[in-house]
Amino acid sequence: QVQLVESGGGLVQAGGSLRLSCVASGSVFSINSMAWYRQAPGKQRELVAAITRGGTTDYADSVEGRFTISRGNAKNTVYLQMNSLEPEDTAVYYCNLYQWGSPYWGQGTQVTVSS
Repeated sequence: QVQLVESGGGLVQAGGSLRLSCVASGSVFSINSMAWYRQAPGKQRELVAAITRGGTTDYADSVEGRFTISRGNAKNTVYLQMNSLEPEDTAVYYCNLYQWGSPYWGQGTQVTVSS
């Protein structure tokens, strides 16, 4: 089994910054990609940013230029640096990884941006 634990969420004013962290543990052997998703109340879960094993990144249009995804040296960690936060970024943020074709999810961390 793979466990994902997110941290770093919280309450911030519009224009502020937060850094989310996610650590994968357990049966972690060959991670293909890691990503951050978010789900706002009443909305579907959406991809925010993803990074492949080779370091290729992809971002949702709504966060391009404001958010940066990166992986730690240990390769079982992923970060999401969020700058210029907007009230529309308020959501529960979930860490995700794919290993051997199977997806794994964290419990989520709340990010609230006040106007």
